[in-house]
Amino acid sequence: MNSFAIFRLPHADSYAMIEGEAVVVPSLAELGDEQGFLLAPFMASEEEPVVLIRGEKQEVKDERIPQPQSTPVSTHPSLPLSRSSYSSDFATFHKALLDRQFQKLVLARCATVGYDGKATPMMLFQTACRLYPRMFVALVSTPQSGMWLTASPEILLEHLPDNRWRTIALAGTMRLRSDRADDEGQRLRWSAKNIQEQRYVASYLADVLRRFSDDVHEEGPRTVRAAHLVHLRSDFTFTLNNKYCTRVGELLEALHPTPAVCGLPKAEAQRFIISHENAPRHYYSGFMGPFHLQCSTHLYVSLRCMHITDSACHLYAGGGLLRESNEQQEWQETEAKMETMRRLIKP
Repeated sequence: MNSFAIFRLPHADSYAMIEGEAVVVPSLAELGDEQGFLLAPFMASEEEPVVLIRGEKQEVKDERIPQPQSTPVSTHPSLPLSRSSYSSDFATFHKALLDRQFQKLVLARCATVGYDGKATPMMLFQTACRLYPRMFVALVSTPQSGMWLTASPEILLEHLPDNRWRTIALAGTMRLRSDRADDEGQRLRWSAKNIQEQRYVASYLADVLRRFSDDVHEEGPRTVRAAHLVHLRSDFTFTLNNKYCTRVGELLEALHPTPAVCGLPKAEAQRFIISHENAPRHYYSGFMGPFHLQCSTHLYVSLRCMHITDSACHLYAGGGLLRESNEQQEWQETEAKMETMRRLIKP
């Protein structure tokens, strides 16, 4: 049975689809000149691998959107996390921060919303495209992952027309004061915690990029809007020192997961999260997007996403913790982030 990905880039007026066989990618460093739609989990494993949907990219307009055949849901169930379980996780993560084992940790959780199937996954995708024109929106289904829908504001890696590349440091979260479009540029007072959290991500990206490029340019941070939330964003543009198809896989392996979804130090934080989070992340906080299709790579971190099964939608969200983090505020931040997906199911 064929796998598929249908997606819309930010501010685009049409969708693109890739349909074909989903193959397992042994490691990001070995991607080379592979082409297709790339889907990676938070941490790759035999049960949840990096997969590539091989196929030609087709442009499709809204009124002629196809209805691809769906694939079986993943055999790895999603686990909703209660308020008390989140409290327990927060205590564990916060203690590790207070003990100075980490500079930052990202704590995620899952919530389950009943799904009656009246709004098909393709309808949910179209609604997300309508509600979130600034975001990358994608609906992806493979036998290895099941079906996932994301509306993400965070670029992991994209290829620009002038043969340069871009990644961003996106962190810090606040609610908009209103729904006015011009609120993206409103004067906001960011807390020291939010500023420090974003700076950790930006510093990490700068250090990684300097290993791959002698020409790195940073702009920001600035306030940007993502649905009903705003974040701090810094942009990094750069060239790769060698031919991109031989180095881009190595760069992805070095970047992912960034401190925006993991923590610092990175390897230790990733292991801590896998060992101590009560709700496994699966493909949440991984990344996805078109890869090397006519030199058009657009990979986004899988944020504001949900795993769609026959009877439920499993929503995911997380927040960056520092030593000064407050549990109730962090819980409320995850609630605000989950609202992005919740609005699609229960408008």
